[in-house]
Amino acid sequence: MTYVVSEIRSAGKPRRKRLSHAAIEPWLYLSPAIILLAVVLLVPLVIGISYSFRKFSAFKSEFVGLGQYRAMLSDPVLGQALVNTLWWTVASLFFQFFLGLGLALLLDKPFPGRKVVQALVFLPWAVPSFLSGLTWAWLFNPIIGPLPHWLFALGLKAEPTNILSDPSTAMWGPIVANVWFGIPFFAITLLAALKSIPSELHEAAAIDGASPWQRFTKVTLPFLAPTIAITVMLRTIWIATFADLIFVMTEGGPAGSTNTVPVYIYVSAFKSLDKGYASAVAVLLLVLLIAYAIALIGIRRSLVRHV
Repeated sequence: MTYVVSEIRSAGKPRRKRLSHAAIEPWLYLSPAIILLAVVLLVPLVIGISYSFRKFSAFKSEFVGLGQYRAMLSDPVLGQALVNTLWWTVASLFFQFFLGLGLALLLDKPFPGRKVVQALVFLPWAVPSFLSGLTWAWLFNPIIGPLPHWLFALGLKAEPTNILSDPSTAMWGPIVANVWFGIPFFAITLLAALKSIPSELHEAAAIDGASPWQRFTKVTLPFLAPTIAITVMLRTIWIATFADLIFVMTEGGPAGSTNTVPVYIYVSAFKSLDKGYASAVAVLLLVLLIAYAIALIGIRRSLVRHV
């Protein structure tokens, strides 16, 4: 009897060893990627947050605690930058989403030359943002670009002037360029989601007498809802942190009318050389975007449960 018990115990030890190895083995395979992510993402994040508690001068830095965050409360430029960021993000996202959705619905239907149209539609997404901003800045220039003259011919402007030089209209220049740049993202992702909807559902709805609008709202839209939630979240974060397009076109001017938070961070860090204050503003933007992402992920989970 004692021999049997000892035999069972000795057999159990290798089994526990195998289980522990099986639990550790996946992490060993993932360790290079985890280390790379930690080095590329977490280390700069921690360093950036630590900079927000320091005041930098030309040759030294000193710890100021929450001094940079208190300075943000009385910074009118930052307040205007937050308003500009909200306007820039919402307007860009609105037009990108609805135009991208319409384009995806159009490309989901068979028609002659559809593959050629798809290639042309997705082309803007492959253009570097720097080149995109430079091209649109030229298009809005009345000396070498046609857009001011077209707006004048349509009666939308009293004379063919550059809208980027007018504080009341300057933001629309980067918004138009960003809409052109971002439509393919929504078109690609929503077209892929449309392809995953079973055709039997549309056929059954049509047999039941549902109109095209009813089929869209009762069949297509519920299936697209989870994809819409995640794509809107991703694109919102990308637009809100997008600085190069605006900087190339207007550099935040005129009179700060296109000065968004990312542009303000860049100017504070690399032109004013105030890395501590720029880091504090970046932390503020990070917190706002994390709160937005958490709220939207909660909405997406509820949509997934109802589909």
